[in-house]
Amino acid sequence: MPELIARPMRENEFAQWNEETTRLLAASHVAVGNWSSEAAPELARKARRDVLPDGFATAGMLFLKGLQPDGTPVGSVWLGLTYPRGTPDCAFIYFIEVDEAHRGKGYGRALLSAAENVVRSRGVKSLELNVFGFNAAAIQLYETSGYGVVTQQMRKSLDG
Repeated sequence: MPELIARPMRENEFAQWNEETTRLLAASHVAVGNWSSEAAPELARKARRDVLPDGFATAGMLFLKGLQPDGTPVGSVWLGLTYPRGTPDCAFIYFIEVDEAHRGKGYGRALLSAAENVVRSRGVKSLELNVFGFNAAAIQLYETSGYGVVTQQMRKSLDG
């Protein structure tokens, strides 16, 4: 696993990160058929506002930047210290992403490990995340990192 420095995201980095990841959220929901491409941008912005009503200052949320030792950014992770559906003693990864130029080099595993360490240091006993079914690389990463399926949704298109 490559060396990774995980530091808190700075407030001046948040706006650009939020915009980029909200676009990724919209695209993912379009890809799985949840939202139309026309409605997706506003639905993603609303979903983000609902979870982060105070933006960067929303209580219980942590935003981390993953950096190489020379300071080159390689990715980010957004953690909620409490589970959004109330599971006790469980934190939640809302978003984890390795920049495209750095994928396939072990940074995803390093960033995931850093997130786990941060949650553990806060006394939380488990960590959960959601992954879109089309994201085979992420699913493999999570499985090989010890994550197991808790719930699973499946869909069949009936239009032809």
